[in-house]
Amino acid sequence: MGTEEIKKEMNAANWFSQLAYDRWVPIPVSGARPSARYKHAAAVADDDGKLYIAGGSRTGRYLPDVQVFDFRGLVWSSLKFKSKVDGGKVEENGAPEVLPATSDHSMVKWGNKLLLLGGHSKANSDSMIVRFIDLETHACGVIETSGEAPVSRGGHSVTLVGSRLIIFGGEDRNRKLLNNVYALDLETMTWDVVATKQTPPAPRFDHTAAINGDRYLLIFGGCSHSIFFNDLHVLDLQTVSAAIYLSFGMRYGVVPAQVQGDLVTPRAGHSGVTIGENWYIVGGGDNKNGCPETLVLNMSKLAWSALASVKERDPLASEGLSVCSVLINGERHLVAFGGYNGKYNNEVFVMRLKPRDALRPKIFQSPAAAAAAASVTAAYALAKSEKLDFSKLNLNSNGTGKNSTEQDLASEIDALKEEKKVLELSLAEVRAENYRVKEKIDEVNGTHAELSKELHSVHGQLVAERSRCFKLEAQIAELQKMMESLQSIENEVQLLRRQKSALDQEIERSAAQRQGSGGVWRWIAG
Repeated sequence: MGTEEIKKEMNAANWFSQLAYDRWVPIPVSGARPSARYKHAAAVADDDGKLYIAGGSRTGRYLPDVQVFDFRGLVWSSLKFKSKVDGGKVEENGAPEVLPATSDHSMVKWGNKLLLLGGHSKANSDSMIVRFIDLETHACGVIETSGEAPVSRGGHSVTLVGSRLIIFGGEDRNRKLLNNVYALDLETMTWDVVATKQTPPAPRFDHTAAINGDRYLLIFGGCSHSIFFNDLHVLDLQTVSAAIYLSFGMRYGVVPAQVQGDLVTPRAGHSGVTIGENWYIVGGGDNKNGCPETLVLNMSKLAWSALASVKERDPLASEGLSVCSVLINGERHLVAFGGYNGKYNNEVFVMRLKPRDALRPKIFQSPAAAAAAASVTAAYALAKSEKLDFSKLNLNSNGTGKNSTEQDLASEIDALKEEKKVLELSLAEVRAENYRVKEKIDEVNGTHAELSKELHSVHGQLVAERSRCFKLEAQIAELQKMMESLQSIENEVQLLRRQKSALDQEIERSAAQRQGSGGVWRWIAG
């Protein structure tokens, strides 16, 4: 299903009231639009109902502007800055020096300011720079920080956790991929390294991150220089000694029959935003195909669902787009802008979200999450059914009431027993699935052992062949020496033959001379 069109004659004051739930709709814009772009930064200020777009990239060129979209008037405007200079004065339109053209950076709203962190630009820096835009005075500048700052990078994730910003991953200016974690205390503007345990995610960039319950940092997708990821990692930030990573592979989940293909495909350049316990993921791709589906992850259950889908060449199936949430008339909406899917985009799309308790999505859940949920539910049900204390029940002394209460209790017990049977069946299915997976693992291990033996045998054969080759090379060297000796002998034979020929010729001449001399004397004597 593609995006729907809003009628252009719609009244700008109540356009949101005519939106259908859970469908992407392009907003008709009055006046000029900003330059099409991708890998920009975006943030929404609910108090003034505006979307802020900073920087980005287009045809290999970094952009320096900050554009503002007003949801009330459906119009774009360019933000004019006042940059701080010496003496505490401000200077109009000084932003290009303070806010250089930047791409692949992050922007977070904190109080009445927008904080911009990192990114790629021509203004090189060894460590990550934190810039700000004051939404009230439009002043901008660089915030001084202390502590151990992360190296300058782009394509990283920045997540607001209480009064801290958590930075993960990215790519530095030498194209080195990163997977370290830093925290910036916004109260003191002090950087700290976040120590972690367990296996961290592979170094990556252009991923997304979100926070659940001010404790669990979730990291999804992204890419290296050759691999696109679809894995989900959870970092527990509240452990005592060091934050602990938990990993959930999303490529082995059971896909419902009514869902075609793998629901969670590898992607990078996507964007995400959290509303309550739900994490909305939009766009992304693998440099060949865009991801057309809008995903929702229930962060408490670790369950994926597909909310909507667009055509593959739709602007919402782009890499490097931005997604934010905006409060319109008391309802939360998703708003998307920009991206690249073969061409650069500058349209604004919105989605009116249906309350999640009224939604029954198609669930895509990992086996680990399903088994954990089933185990916890079953344990709770068993404890509840086995620990009913009838002596503490306050029964009516009236016989009819007593019988009625007993019947109700009997019905409740029967219902619990049925629920127990269902849960036991679910557990049996999970155990059977685990058993099948174990069999597959054993089969793979057996195949691996056989292949190892075969590899060892082939290695032995290669060693023997190598030894044979060495022997043949030695024999060839001896034969070459013999050939050189034969050539020398042949040269000597030729020399002897020439000497013999010369000697034979000399003998013939001597014989001829003797024969001629004897004849003369015979003539004189006669």
